[in-house]
Amino acid sequence: MKILIILFLVFSTSALAEKKPNIVLVLMDNFGYGEVGVYGGGELRGAPTPNIDSIAAEGFQLTNYNVEAECTPSRSALMTGRYGIRTRQRPDQPPRGVWYGITKWEITLAEMLTDEGYTTGMFGKWHLGDTEGRYPTDQGFDEWNGIPRSSDRAFWPDSNSFQPDAHPDMKFAHVMSSFRGQKPEELEVFDRAKRATIDREITNHAIDFIKRKAKSEKPFFAYLPYTQTHEPVDPHPDFYGKTGNGSFADVLAQTDVYIGELLDTIEELGLKEDTIFIFTSDNGREGVPRSFGFTGPWRSGMFSPYEGSLRVPFLIRWPGKIPQKQVSNEIVHQIDIFPTIASFIGAEIPTDRVIDGVDQSDFFMGKTSKSARESLVIYIGNELFGAKWRNWKILLKELDEDGYGIKEMAYPSVYNLIVDPKEEVPELNYLNDTWVDFPLYQVLEDHEWSIENDSGSPGP
Repeated sequence: MKILIILFLVFSTSALAEKKPNIVLVLMDNFGYGEVGVYGGGELRGAPTPNIDSIAAEGFQLTNYNVEAECTPSRSALMTGRYGIRTRQRPDQPPRGVWYGITKWEITLAEMLTDEGYTTGMFGKWHLGDTEGRYPTDQGFDEWNGIPRSSDRAFWPDSNSFQPDAHPDMKFAHVMSSFRGQKPEELEVFDRAKRATIDREITNHAIDFIKRKAKSEKPFFAYLPYTQTHEPVDPHPDFYGKTGNGSFADVLAQTDVYIGELLDTIEELGLKEDTIFIFTSDNGREGVPRSFGFTGPWRSGMFSPYEGSLRVPFLIRWPGKIPQKQVSNEIVHQIDIFPTIASFIGAEIPTDRVIDGVDQSDFFMGKTSKSARESLVIYIGNELFGAKWRNWKILLKELDEDGYGIKEMAYPSVYNLIVDPKEEVPELNYLNDTWVDFPLYQVLEDHEWSIENDSGSPGP
């Protein structure tokens, strides 16, 4: 009898040790570094964010988390652990455009988690493919409700100059829904009225998914790529005028409430200690005038090579595993999320392709104070613009201040981001900082060699 009890305890302990955490990943859209209270926003932006701030209080806040400069490459990098350029780089055909998304042969975070026994749900904006075989439920998700493309298509149905016969592919966007193995179904037209309510619906779908899957033995992955604060910034009717500080503040207040509902749901279900919760953004504020996003101390916004485009909020909580109230300015890139989550759950990462991300699990869990990364490269579209190494940055090209025009330079600009966070005055390269050219150029050369020698993918 004693032997049976001992065996039972051993097997029970082993089963508990092997239990994989649930994962909830919230991705904001064109949401700048300075919006959230713990990043200097919140009250300053007209809407306190206590729920989002609580993730930082109970977990880890990064102040040097980097992303790609625009929506599609950024989402591609997050989902694959590979720079966005990889999926557009094929030796047998011209590079695909920046809007292409991901190919069918990419292995997504959802596919990796599915192989590890997870049930996966996505609720929100995909923007990584809108043709047969390239929707979320073709790329590892069990269920999806949201929009396939971008939020700005909400302008079309309400435009009195819209001409639907202008192009064969020119049609109104619809909210869509699908399950693995099924053809996606088109639901309501995505117009301005639907644009105002869709983030409410994304939250409802995610909460329903979490509640359903909490009853299962399998861990779950809930991915919420919200549509805000991409233009048009239209608050839900329940929040319209609530702050008295305009639509952007209303949407910020609304988002904080939605995050609070997600956090409360996880706690009420007794899943708090068993769930990794991440809050972040795909890139910095909108690049168009009067979008009113806030990048904090950083220069410019999306579509640019500057920090206001590349540096966004990142908060992660996993009680009992990730120590509370950590803040770090060590470099992390969104491509690191794929291998880090793989490490958290004991999964293998693909070996048949280049994975640009690095495992940050020891860093996040407080086992080291140093990031596993000290450099990254910067792309806009298919053009390599520069690199970062430690606190330094090199730009081979810059942008005209009055638009998106590329400004070629006789000599690259080098910035010390500690001394000059707004990238206002390049270092004088003929003075005492010429030594930094060597590590910065090495980052660029190593990456260019990697791209040149990348044979693409084993898939079609």
